Amino acid sequence: MKILITGGAGFIGSALVRHIIENTSDTVINVDKLTYAGNTESLSSIELSERYFFEQVDICDRENIDILFDKYQPDAVMHLAAESHVDRSIDGPSDFIETNIIGTYQLLESARNYWGSLGDIEKQSFRFHHISTDEVFGDLEGPNDLFTEKTPYAPSSPYSASKASSDHLVRAWQRTYGLPTIITNCSNNYGPYHFPEKLIPLVILNALKGKELPVYGDGLQIRDWLYVEDHARALYKVLTNGAIGETYNIGGHNEKANIDVVKTICNLLEELVPEKPAGVEQYQDLITFVVDRPGHDVRYAIDATKIENDLGWKPEETFESGLRKTVKWYLNNTKWWERVLDGSYSLERLGKGA
Repeated sequence: MKILITGGAGFIGSALVRHIIENTSDTVINVDKLTYAGNTESLSSIELSERYFFEQVDICDRENIDILFDKYQPDAVMHLAAESHVDRSIDGPSDFIETNIIGTYQLLESARNYWGSLGDIEKQSFRFHHISTDEVFGDLEGPNDLFTEKTPYAPSSPYSASKASSDHLVRAWQRTYGLPTIITNCSNNYGPYHFPEKLIPLVILNALKGKELPVYGDGLQIRDWLYVEDHARALYKVLTNGAIGETYNIGGHNEKANIDVVKTICNLLEELVPEKPAGVEQYQDLITFVVDRPGHDVRYAIDATKIENDLGWKPEETFESGLRKTVKWYLNNTKWWERVLDGSYSLERLGKGA
């Protein structure tokens, strides 16, 4: 297949691109605007592949998206491009409305126009896979409740509301126009190449520098953690084997309170990096509770029964094995995250016309 992937320089997108190039014979066209979280250095291991192409284009730019469909004639679209950080959406929601809603609309229209021009066989095999989040479901009430594919939407933040809107658009384009779409909703991802403002990499890097480890509220917010490479495998499985018009929840079966995630990272660092920064006796001493963010959901948890029963996917990593791999990756790849923290990856990109 030729697969057009939007947002392929982001955290999950780059993991997906690497997975496809390294484990299949498919061709990938990576379409990414290269905002702050887009980092082509996350793709250095596959960027010289003859089956990999990169196009720096904004999904809101309908004219240039149309050109890419005509140029590459993809067999499938995997749509990951999105503004995705809740705190940023609270401080400035406009970018989230523009990219996640308007951008998805423009991409859907471009894909529909292209799909309509295909022959019958190509039409039947074409897929538009929209990658979303469990945050569209809002808060779970009971301690044993799980998000299923039938859970009503109740987004809490500008980010989750914009993603919910994009999900609804995708379903409408399938129902109204017949565009062959599939949607997946995933739980919190973690792993290598994660942008350092997110919880797990932030805690790792702050601890190594002897800086405070900020935890919102009481730290008892529960999330289901999914190793990003497990997610990449699931996404490809859904694209190639999922049923048109269906939704699949993808979870890691790893429910953890935020404070426990932070403490587990501290314990791993005690083992792996026993020589601490000056003035630090134990990494857990750096934990600092800060004012909770507005509208903070308390608990997310995914029921991934459907994707396991229908498509035979389940995560390979436990939280303990995945987190150990993640911490070791950051310890062994200081150049990557130092260039992100000091902005040099971005400045170099700007110098190249980004």
